[in-house]
Amino acid sequence: MKLFHHVIQRELLSVCAAEAPKGRDTAARARAQNPGHRPAPFPRPIARAALPRRSGATNGAGRAPSPAAAAAGRSPRLPEARPGPARPAVAAAPAPRPGGSMAFIRRRRLERELYSKERFSLLLLNLEEYYFEQHTANHIINRDCKDERKFRGSLKICSKSIIFEPDDSIQPIIKIPLRDCISIKAPEDNEANNPFTRNTSGEISVVCNQVFLIKERNVIAPYKTVRGRTEHLFQLDVAGKVGDVVQTLHQLYRASCLDRMGDQAAMITAILQSRLARTSFDKNRFQSISETLHMECKAEMVTPLVTNPGHVCVSDANLYFQPLNGYPKPVVQITLQNVRRIYKRRHGLMPLGLEVFCTENDICSDIYLKFYNCQDRDEVYRLIAKYIENHIAEHTAESYVLQWQRGLISNYQYLLHLNNLADRSCNDLSQYPVFPWVIADYSSSVLDLTKPETFRDLSKPVGALNKERLDRLVTRYQEMPEPKFMYGSHYSSPGYVLFYLVRVAPEYMLCLQNGKFDHADRMFNSIAETWKNCLDGATDFKELIPEFYENDSSFLVNSLKLDLGKRQGGKMVEDVELPPWASGPDDFLQKSQEALESPYVSEHLHEWIDIIFGYKQKGSEAVAAHNVFHPLTYEGGVDLNSIMDPNEKVALLTQILEFGQTPKQLFTTPHPQRKIQKLKSLSRTSSHSISIAESPVSPNEESFEDLTEESITLAWNNIAKLKLDTQCKIHKEAITGIAVTCNGSSVFTTSQDSTLKMFSKDSKTIQRSVSFSNMALSSCLILPGDTTVISSSWDNHIYFYSIAFGRQQDVLLGHDDAVSKICWRDGRLFSASWDSTVKVWHCVPGETLSNKKHHFELLAQLEHDVSVNTMDLNAANTILASGTKEGTISVWDVTTATVLHQLPHHSGTVFHAAFSPDSRHLLSTGEDCCFKVIDVQTGMLVSSVTTEEPQRCFKWDGNTILSGSQSGELLVWDLLGGKVTERIKGHTGAVMSMWMNEQCNSVITGGEDKQIMFWKLQY
Repeated sequence: MKLFHHVIQRELLSVCAAEAPKGRDTAARARAQNPGHRPAPFPRPIARAALPRRSGATNGAGRAPSPAAAAAGRSPRLPEARPGPARPAVAAAPAPRPGGSMAFIRRRRLERELYSKERFSLLLLNLEEYYFEQHTANHIINRDCKDERKFRGSLKICSKSIIFEPDDSIQPIIKIPLRDCISIKAPEDNEANNPFTRNTSGEISVVCNQVFLIKERNVIAPYKTVRGRTEHLFQLDVAGKVGDVVQTLHQLYRASCLDRMGDQAAMITAILQSRLARTSFDKNRFQSISETLHMECKAEMVTPLVTNPGHVCVSDANLYFQPLNGYPKPVVQITLQNVRRIYKRRHGLMPLGLEVFCTENDICSDIYLKFYNCQDRDEVYRLIAKYIENHIAEHTAESYVLQWQRGLISNYQYLLHLNNLADRSCNDLSQYPVFPWVIADYSSSVLDLTKPETFRDLSKPVGALNKERLDRLVTRYQEMPEPKFMYGSHYSSPGYVLFYLVRVAPEYMLCLQNGKFDHADRMFNSIAETWKNCLDGATDFKELIPEFYENDSSFLVNSLKLDLGKRQGGKMVEDVELPPWASGPDDFLQKSQEALESPYVSEHLHEWIDIIFGYKQKGSEAVAAHNVFHPLTYEGGVDLNSIMDPNEKVALLTQILEFGQTPKQLFTTPHPQRKIQKLKSLSRTSSHSISIAESPVSPNEESFEDLTEESITLAWNNIAKLKLDTQCKIHKEAITGIAVTCNGSSVFTTSQDSTLKMFSKDSKTIQRSVSFSNMALSSCLILPGDTTVISSSWDNHIYFYSIAFGRQQDVLLGHDDAVSKICWRDGRLFSASWDSTVKVWHCVPGETLSNKKHHFELLAQLEHDVSVNTMDLNAANTILASGTKEGTISVWDVTTATVLHQLPHHSGTVFHAAFSPDSRHLLSTGEDCCFKVIDVQTGMLVSSVTTEEPQRCFKWDGNTILSGSQSGELLVWDLLGGKVTERIKGHTGAVMSMWMNEQCNSVITGGEDKQIMFWKLQY
């Protein structure tokens, strides 16, 4: 996780140095130069932003606003474009969680376990600072005096400071900013009175005018600042290294004294890259002598507020990272076979990051790397990805939507997945995972999750929840010149993350806040106060973080007994004040989890997703939703490569990263709603969803469905146990359609040999064979009552055949080209054709004995651009889906004959499409070897599964697919897992058609091999 300023500034260097390999530096450079100084939040409009100098910019009150002060309502703000001259912006006053259990806190605990003996950490460095090397040494105090003392410890050489860590934890860590040094020398050699002369003695004298004392008595507390001229004498154990150390310090001193941030960044980066170039990965660190090296490159390991340079090495078995400084351990090793997920990351607004996970659901990664160029990143990604089965298919947003809709993953898990896919990472505090406020009641003694008023309106961003405040913001927005934005601060930033987590991550806050905690009244003191400020504050629009919905409540408790200050009125800052309905911190988290997974939130969470990750994030929809932030916070809002001035680039990147970043947009169409079984809606419903979502059955039918539901579920759970019962070759060409009478005794089939045949299942004989023309027949169906069979033909006709009288009863010339598919519902005939139409007919049956013909009335004609190859109707007969020869899926409202969605989801012919039993989803397959699932209401693609070969036909229950393949096999698919679970040998050619009975325990298939096969489930 990257902390607010550190993350930002380190990334700045990686993109700003034009003349040297990429590294990092930032506008907190003023802070880096003087850790007691706080940088101005966001000066002036970003182009050619003024950079804070050593003295520091202030807010008019004599001090610069702190980043975390912003989290309490004084958020860091990008410059606001206002009418008139530009001026600086001033910050204003349930079930266990399997994968996320307190990401930040858990990482901090792990660090303490691994490095509990060390007080030093990279968090003691300034932003954009590197730790280069260390030397065992003594710190000598009062040299040649009676009270001379020596403290043994470690001298750390960093790019902007000298740090001495005494072995005695009672003594404070000493940090000397190089910019504040007066002289650095070996005291035994004063030739030419040169204060910066090289010497080979064992002692190094550092004279400075400012020193910071940290962790005295090993207590985490604000840094103590000692101002005034002081001398510090360090004696290295290896005297021969003094010359090199002094020379390095002189070089780093010169870099730290440069006035321009871009120049500082370039020089420090050049020093870093020179060190990296002189070293390489130590192959002795390989786990096995038989390992083969695939590639080696330079990179930085990213942790919150810190990046640590070193060498990445990928072998045929392991991924290694060897830090240049050997800290916190000589090498990090990850076995490639253990890798479960990898993500390319946008880091510092550049596509340079790579995050590797060895777990399926954990929010914390095993390593986060930032590379110096995209080519290295992409090559490492490629080498790792080949060890991950179905890597590409598993990690798209659509691969999780269907699981979430079906209730297989919780709201919490789904939000974690979306954050991951949107480049949100616990290693990057400028892109930390964002979660919604869902509860709006923090005053009642009992939390009632059955009342809609208990919940926040998830259809609006935080800034739009208070109408009075929103009216002011909209008025300002309308008067604002381009670029316009409604909110001068963001809903997620490093300052906000540490605002919530200061009690468990105080060292991060000290790092972010230049060695200080924020003012006591601006700390995270109360849940209710924080929510109220988000509703009423002029610049406070923050959302929550995942920790509010996990199981570790320690971030709400001051268990470390930190001195966080005293509030007005004399009250000390201790534990977070909880709402009356929570009996304690654990109870608060438990109730928050219950609220997040509640029916109300489940029904409305898609609205919040639309705002944060979806189609309301950008463009006109964002304006309509009052969801417009500064354009620089969006991906692609600025092209850093087009900015040639390194100083401007550093300043720009610093401001963007400190302000916070909008997640990557994952969805460009409305997000589908979650399916809630047998649940009454607690609030408004979408008018557009009525015809799609309402049940097609009556209350009487529901009772019957309840009786058969269990047997159907049992059948689908055992669908892989299908066994071949009978097979017969009954046609001369491929079989195109199958229809079965109600009693199951007679099977009608159509074929490309132009015949309709009636086959007796009992006697296994062909009882009738009829030919209507010399053209192929494409499909067939039996009308209710088992009296008439209807067949569609390539000769543009639809034929009606009387079973009782054994003759053609009627014919409908309905199309100008081949009829590809027919359906019959509620006295209406639906016909699809290669003439680019689907037609809806009202049919009045003829009287067979008197030879009266059917009466056909054309009710509707659904026009397409190309030939229609297949179609299906939902259970309510209100929605029709069609698939064309060019791969387009169209969803139609039959009642109005209007198209709802046109989706070019396939490349090539759509072979088959069918609604799920609940009519919420549509599955299609085509010659592009893909299954596609769309949400019918929104048209969003919610799942895509790649197949080895085309699947010609299928049946499905919404979760499991039984498909007939091009090669003749029957395949059972776990749709949510995206994999084949069973292969059943069947036809010797493509499976062209498939029929399944209502109980789902009997299947008939027709093949290109001219055979029909009868299949039965055998439990």
